[in-house]
Amino acid sequence: MTTRTGSVPEVEQLLEVFKALANPVRLQILGWLREPEENFLEERGRMVVEAGVCVSHIQAKAGLAQSTVSAYMASLQRAGLVRATRVGKWTHYRRDEERIAGIVEILGRSL
Repeated sequence: MTTRTGSVPEVEQLLEVFKALANPVRLQILGWLREPEENFLEERGRMVVEAGVCVSHIQAKAGLAQSTVSAYMASLQRAGLVRATRVGKWTHYRRDEERIAGIVEILGRSL
């Protein structure tokens, strides 16, 4: 089934993305993760490139409770905007650039 803006799965994908990005802090976090080496100095090096930024560093930069940041990151992950990687007891996040490009393409076709 399709709608005027695209297939139902595409519309549902966009709605999940819009919900995730409707929160200004989640939008800001996604922006920070675009250039992790610039925004998370303490994370420079191998871990930023390979695993992403530790949730504790995102929490410190955002100035929010760990539970709030974890919920925000889960929302971004459900929307397909970030990927999570476990490193020991810590969760690291990085943007899913391929998925973001796909979402931008769907959005371009839909509007």
